[in-house]
Amino acid sequence: MTRARSTRPRLARYLPALAWGRDYTRETLVNDAVAALIVTIMLIPQSLAYAMLAGLPPEVGLYASMLPLVAYALFGSSRTLAVGPVAVVSLMTASAIGHLAAPGSLTYLQAAVLLALLSGGILLVMGALRLGFLANFLSHPVISGFITASGIVIALSQLKHVLGVQAAGSTLPELLPGLFAQLAAVNVPTLLVGGGMLAFLFWARAGLPRLLQRLGVPALPAKVLARSGPVFGVLVTSFLAWWLDLGAMGVALVGEVPSGLPGLALPQVAGLPWRELLLSALLISLIGFVESVSVGHTLAARRRQKIDPNQELFGLGAANVASSFSGGYPVTGGFARSVVNFDAGAETPAAGVMTAVGIGLVTLYFTPYLAYLPTATLAATIIVAVLSLVDLSLLGRAWRFGRSDFSAVSITILVTLLLGVEAGVACGIVVSLGLHLYRSSRPHMAIVGEVPGTGHYRNIDRHQVATRGDLLSLRIDESLYFANASFVEDRVMDWVDRRPEVRHVILMCTAVNEIDMSALDVLESINRQLRDRGITLHLSEIKGPVMDSLRTTDFLEQLSGRVFLSHHDAVCRLGRELDEARQAHVLNWEI
Repeated sequence: MTRARSTRPRLARYLPALAWGRDYTRETLVNDAVAALIVTIMLIPQSLAYAMLAGLPPEVGLYASMLPLVAYALFGSSRTLAVGPVAVVSLMTASAIGHLAAPGSLTYLQAAVLLALLSGGILLVMGALRLGFLANFLSHPVISGFITASGIVIALSQLKHVLGVQAAGSTLPELLPGLFAQLAAVNVPTLLVGGGMLAFLFWARAGLPRLLQRLGVPALPAKVLARSGPVFGVLVTSFLAWWLDLGAMGVALVGEVPSGLPGLALPQVAGLPWRELLLSALLISLIGFVESVSVGHTLAARRRQKIDPNQELFGLGAANVASSFSGGYPVTGGFARSVVNFDAGAETPAAGVMTAVGIGLVTLYFTPYLAYLPTATLAATIIVAVLSLVDLSLLGRAWRFGRSDFSAVSITILVTLLLGVEAGVACGIVVSLGLHLYRSSRPHMAIVGEVPGTGHYRNIDRHQVATRGDLLSLRIDESLYFANASFVEDRVMDWVDRRPEVRHVILMCTAVNEIDMSALDVLESINRQLRDRGITLHLSEIKGPVMDSLRTTDFLEQLSGRVFLSHHDAVCRLGRELDEARQAHVLNWEI
């Protein structure tokens, strides 16, 4: 019995469904069911639209919205994250396989399914290696810049469906000339359908909630009804297409959508260019993971819950593998769906399972009614959804906050717009890592002095502090390693060169969490150079792990000065010694 109890928490760590399922109640079931109904209504048009964005048949979007939700419910750590097709990953899917096969072909579909399998496998391997910390290496401004640029590209790529023209491309230099060249061939009925849908959806997001609240509808139902706007648009435009025979007027329709649940089968690998898809799968995995973790953290914090990034890798990996086995394509946690799921009162991932059941019922019984759905309606749904992700004000905020962040964001946006999403993702990763390395290679250092009468030491350029000309106190605000060691040495020696009266240098190491061998060599070099000038080097406030590392070397024996527990103690004791030495020198001179 004791063994069973000790095993259960350990198993629940890798299978979170055991944790929340143990406390599942009837009230929780009702809350999850209501949230699932709302998300199902929202997810139907989104799934169809995002499959079209990825260049896939619309039913593939439905397939990617069933089994992956069940897999994530079992293995994911977020209580409210809603997994499924999303705009950015759909665009990346189209970009990854668009040059390998023709959209709509069997090879194209097989490549999309294989991409889901590769992405899932990469995420599972990352989870097994506990690489969840990698999410921290993609800065949020860079990710926001990438998503903003992707939103612009997606919106422009869907204008051809709203205008009823033929245009191709996945970057601004390809899309804009193609669209302008086709303006004379705009199909008016298609434009009326797509333009009307756009106008309605924009109004539904902004004006409908206020109207409903003025009519006495509570805030939450008003918000849910507003977000259900795409469903009403799908119903109305489908009815008009059937009633007015818009297909005969040149309005493109979805056409027949197969009924029935997808069959479970191993994805085909033989004969497909899986090696060419590996890099794309890695980029999709990283972007999907970062987006999901960001949304998951935000929603979990509102309820004082936590998510485990390493477990999220397992959850998203299992969802993508499940998608590939059921004929879907790469999925991840969607921001809009997750927020709706949260606001609708979902308490556990069981809401996702119920959503999957709802999508399954639609696939079984309602797909024949999608035949008259205009593609312009789906395009309008995509445009409105992705424009909510576009945040050009990010550039202004980044410019005001710091030039390095502005450079990183603007470069990521430009590369994505001009060269495509894969280049944009790669650039974002490189820029994020480069920005981190640049900042850590030039750590903040300051000459510090005592705030009078407090024993606290602050930057002399920011505070009114007391200093001594013969004692130089330096604070290093970064761990010391190979990339910044030379910079630290140059700054220390430059400050010493400007102060010929200095007799003691104290390095305040409050923020130094680690010192590697390259930095140790530089500290030894600083110690030798100062000793040759008759200056003593001291260290203060070294953390325990750093001190343990230094004790394994002979640096402490070679150090010309001492190691002080407190920086204030170092300044006081060395100051007294300097004063006593000066007084002794004066007495000797008088004698």
